[in-house]
Amino acid sequence: MTLERTIASAFDMKDETWQRHASPWSVWTRFSVLPLLILAFWSRIWLGWGSLIPIAMAVGWMWYNPRIFNKPTSTNNWASKAVLGERVWLNRDQIPVPPHHRYLPNILSGVAASGIIFVILGVITLKIWPTFLGIILLNLSKLWFIDRMVWLYEDMKDQVPEYKQWLY
Repeated sequence: MTLERTIASAFDMKDETWQRHASPWSVWTRFSVLPLLILAFWSRIWLGWGSLIPIAMAVGWMWYNPRIFNKPTSTNNWASKAVLGERVWLNRDQIPVPPHHRYLPNILSGVAASGIIFVILGVITLKIWPTFLGIILLNLSKLWFIDRMVWLYEDMKDQVPEYKQWLY
């Protein structure tokens, strides 16, 4: 089982949830999760133990986001195809992806992981520059990753009938 599939299982991502997450509203509002988490953890300097409330709310938003929006009326758009590509990527241990799609997503995930380290360092030390550097690394690598997922989906949709059915 891939790391990504483990994470998707932890978030209880079932078919219905994936369909809702394919809404462009879900994709774009998902980018609010990181700033909200950072702000919630940073709030410990103002709220003390009361910061657990905004932290819980930010984590709740992260879990609830793929579920809150309706299924899109069409998945024939960049944001929806990004989610469909993520599903293809998650399934790569069952249905292999073409060789030219196998490496860069892992590299981009590594860049995102380095961003997480900077964010954690910045939040712990209450320093702006590592926090913002981490946000930039995470968001740029995530945008590039999801753009690659669009490309992956476009390459795979005609090869796997199930994948083609996701496009409407």
